This record gives sequence, structure tokens and C-alpha cells, in this order.
Amino acid sequence: MDIEELKKNPRTAYHAAELERLNAKKAELMTMAEDPSLADMAQEDIVAADKEIAVVTAQIEEILKGEEEEEESPNEIILEVRAGAGGEEAALFAEQLAIMYSKYAEIKGWQVETVDEARAAMGGYKDASFEIKGKGVYKAFRFETGVHRVQRIPATEKMGRIHTSTASVVVLPIRKKSTVEINMADVDMQFTRSGGAGGQNVNKVETAVRLLHKPTGIMIRSQSERTQQRNRDKAMLILQAKLEEIEIAKTAAKLSVDRKAQIGTGDRSEKIRTYNFPQDRVTDHRIKESWSNIPGLLNGNIEKILAALEAADAAL
Repeated sequence: MDIEELKKNPRTAYHAAELERLNAKKAELMTMAEDPSLADMAQEDIVAADKEIAVVTAQIEEILKGEEEEEESPNEIILEVRAGAGGEEAALFAEQLAIMYSKYAEIKGWQVETVDEARAAMGGYKDASFEIKGKGVYKAFRFETGVHRVQRIPATEKMGRIHTSTASVVVLPIRKKSTVEINMADVDMQFTRSGGAGGQNVNKVETAVRLLHKPTGIMIRSQSERTQQRNRDKAMLILQAKLEEIEIAKTAAKLSVDRKAQIGTGDRSEKIRTYNFPQDRVTDHRIKESWSNIPGLLNGNIEKILAALEAADAAL
């Protein structure tokens, strides 16, 4: 184990210092054991020191394993919803999806915070993004990226015809260790007043951030935090996640065999699920399974869907 590296990690710093102390103690005992008159006593202490070293080493390994698992399945995500085809109905459906995920997160005891939202004139979301934090959040939502389709009769439909609308969902994991380096010369950042409720802070202080990554054209807005710096940091965090998503997609495209072995491709343009209101049926097209009780599902009771996707992935 590289003790100096372990010291830099706040989670293992204490254990690293203890391991260093025990190793020094053992080295001293080994020197004592070279003296025949002290050999027996030193040998007993060496055995005891080895046991202590083994305990501390096991604790460090457990921490590192936990960090590795967290890196694979982060406990923080950005979830984005965006209205697709279907005008007003698409915006209303996008908002329903956002509420569905928020309510599921509430059931799980996770923290949900709105990063940014753009509302449609007649209600619903043109697009919105949310930060969700909680144990296992990425593992739960990782298969939700893609196009969700709704089939129903809109309230404004006088002829009783069924309309089809879509909304897209993107799930971005926020990883502790980034593999992407961002050149700040490529980032155009502007500060504006936050919109919506919020009192004097919203009306008078330019706390909202709009960020443009010039090489990719990625635009990010963050206005949920009370300070300009915190909104800036959050916007940069989201940009980092989006750039990592692009790199992962490039790698996955090259590894076509692995891509076919996934539950869906993770492509935001892939149609993954249909919510058919007249038939009270939700169908996930990737695993060809259906569920009833759309009102209950949209109220956050989606555990059975997420569990079915997890099971199908495990089977693959």
C-alpha cells in the first residue's frame, strides 16, 4: 500500500497514519529481535503488531472498495427532462416524469434539488434539470435515459382522439474522480438574475449562471444556489458530467458487442418506454414487460420497473 497516497485521502488518512506507526513499530521490533537476549520477547510483540497491521489494512481495503463501488455507482446524479414532440402535451408529460422521479426519490429518502427549469407557456416543462443525492441513486436510475412516449387524449382534444407525445430523460452520474479536464478558455460564462420565487436575492443579485462550452456547444444553466460561486461550481460539475458522458458514448460505440449486451444503449434518442393511458399500460420496450396503474407509477411507485430492469441487466 502507498501510505503517502492514502494520507491524501480524507477517508483513509487516519488509518494510513496508524499503519505507518505500526510498520515503524514492527521495524523497531525486528531490530530488537536480532539481539538474542531480546529475541523471544520481540518475536511475541512482532506477532501482535502483525495482527494490528492486518486489522488496519483490512479497514483500509474496505474503505477503498467502498470508494470503488461508489465510483462505479455514484450517489449523486443530474437528471434532466426535456419536452419532445407533441407541443403542450409533451411539456406536461415532461413535468409528470420529473414529478415521478422526485416522488420516488422522496420515498427512498433521497435529496432532490432543482438546478434549473424552463416552463412552457401553457404549463409543464420545456426542460428542467435536478440534482438528486442518495445511496444507490445512479444504480436505480441508470436505465432511465432515453425517450419516453405518452399516448392519451389531451384535455383540450374535442374529438376524443389519442395523441402521441414524447419527452426525453438524461441521467448523468456525478463522479468523485473525473477523467475529463476542462480548459477554461473553452468556457464562456455569464451571470444573470435568477428567475422565479426567491425574494430580494433573486431580484437584485446576479447569482444565476449560464455556461457555454464552445467546442461542444453544450449550454448549462444553474440558478438553484444562493451565491454566484456555488451556481458556477454546480454548472461546472454538470459540464464535467456531460463531457464524460460523451467520452463514454464514444467508447461504447467502438465496443459494439458490449453495447448490445446492455439494457438499451444509453442513447438519449432511443425510445425506451410507452405510457398508454387508454389501456392503463406502461411498456418498457427494451425488456418487453408491461405494468398497469399509470397513476400509481407517475406518483413515484416505480420500484417494480426499476427492479425488472436491474434483473434483466444482471441476467445479461
